[in-house]
Amino acid sequence: MFKRIFAGALALAVPFVAGPALAQEKVLKAVMHADVRVIDPIWTTQTIANIHGALIYDTLFGNNADQKPQPQMVGKYEVSPDKLTYTFTLRDGLKFHDGSPVTTKDVIASLKRWGAKDGVGQRLMGFVTKMEPVDDKTFTMVLRAPYGMVLESLGKTSSSIPAIMREKDALTDPQQQVKEAVGSGPYIFAKDQWVPGSKAVYLKNKDYQPRTEPPSSFAGAKVPGVDRIELVWISDPQTAMSALINGEIDFYEAPTNDFLPLLEKARGVKLMKTGKIDSTQGFIRLNHLQPPFDNVKARQAMYYLINQEDFLRAIVGNPKYYKVCPALLTCGGPYESAGGREWMKEYNPKKALQLLKEAGYKGEPITVLSATDHATITPATQVLIQAMREAGINVDAQSMDWGSVVSRRAKKDPPAQGGWNIFVTTSGGVGSANPVLHTWIGAACDKGLFGWPCDAKIEELRNAFGMAQTEEERKKIANELQARAMEQVVYIPFGQWDTPLAYRADRIDGIVPNTGLAVLWGITKK
Repeated sequence: MFKRIFAGALALAVPFVAGPALAQEKVLKAVMHADVRVIDPIWTTQTIANIHGALIYDTLFGNNADQKPQPQMVGKYEVSPDKLTYTFTLRDGLKFHDGSPVTTKDVIASLKRWGAKDGVGQRLMGFVTKMEPVDDKTFTMVLRAPYGMVLESLGKTSSSIPAIMREKDALTDPQQQVKEAVGSGPYIFAKDQWVPGSKAVYLKNKDYQPRTEPPSSFAGAKVPGVDRIELVWISDPQTAMSALINGEIDFYEAPTNDFLPLLEKARGVKLMKTGKIDSTQGFIRLNHLQPPFDNVKARQAMYYLINQEDFLRAIVGNPKYYKVCPALLTCGGPYESAGGREWMKEYNPKKALQLLKEAGYKGEPITVLSATDHATITPATQVLIQAMREAGINVDAQSMDWGSVVSRRAKKDPPAQGGWNIFVTTSGGVGSANPVLHTWIGAACDKGLFGWPCDAKIEELRNAFGMAQTEEERKKIANELQARAMEQVVYIPFGQWDTPLAYRADRIDGIVPNTGLAVLWGITKK
């Protein structure tokens, strides 16, 4: 078995081994869950785009492993007694990769762009009445009400991170992608060496001044521990696994669960759990703008096509790594809730079709964006399509790579004109555990994420969660929120799972575990 895998990996992996890296450089070669196709972490919620963004951009705060916000670019801050005015001062020595200093003009422009696009940012900016520079290093943020999630929002560790860009980049319309990727973070994006479909290269930012605190998730020291990071794209999971076993790569972010027993036995390879709760939640997003799912009854009909065990067995296989969770807030998280779970108590394709017909469905094709190259989304989409066909639904499965799904899901046009009805995706377990940080549970209409759910009550409850003064009050609101969101079908969950990362323990050290966005700073070569 090993010999066969070794030979296959060597034949396919050799082309990316060669490259412009100098022999004396310490190079980290990593295979991630997806290829880097988009370089703007604000324009998309795509996880790989935000892993890319976290390498090159810095953030004002970073949430630690306990999801407690810690200053990152900020040196000091003050909150007024009425909790309406925050005063932030940047720490010394911050500068962008082009050598220009980071100023409050850059910060304010970046927060406005993030706040116009990201769900968490939109909620925060809904409470902000003004942001003004005091000088180049200090600025104030004034709220209309004492919103309690300001720092947690600025330190979020899931897509989209509040990346601080140069003012001229941050002034780009958030509905358009930035042209350049120039940040102030621990690594510099080598755009001239970027080959979509092959690899993305990041060079050590020698001018970066890490914090002195120990690293913890997105908080603490972000030490660029190697000279060069190469995110190598290998779409075939077995080839990627073999490349790790063979020592051709150092880090494999998301190995297929079927291969974990083999990796556990491989010499020099170790597995690492990325956090305290499951790393990933899977779900199905319906387009609320287009028939038939502009009708809530049609959306509710889709619950009857979901047997989470079917999805989880196809994606993960081993029950050791997955959990049935008919909920929107992460099971095992601090706000796990029973609200609305009754919607997912029965798998019944006939009833699904009956309810669809009652909602006005007359057999029109339903367009499903079917990713062909994603380790978990591809099999999950196939399970969904099979269930829809079993029910007698006319499925128009549009096969494409994941990058194309990400591009097309942004279109609001009717399916026949390049739009869509359904796509499958995932969300980080940490982000999905908090009603405010959980972007996909929102229902902010055209300002929300793809699918564009629209429900004022859901938004009121998310605001109320942010304003709650006690933990007991937050849990009560979280339960009510989940019940409402499941009734409106903001999305349909199909379970959660944990994917440990795999790495060459005999070659690298210093991995900072983080559930959601993989952290690559701190890693050193032995």
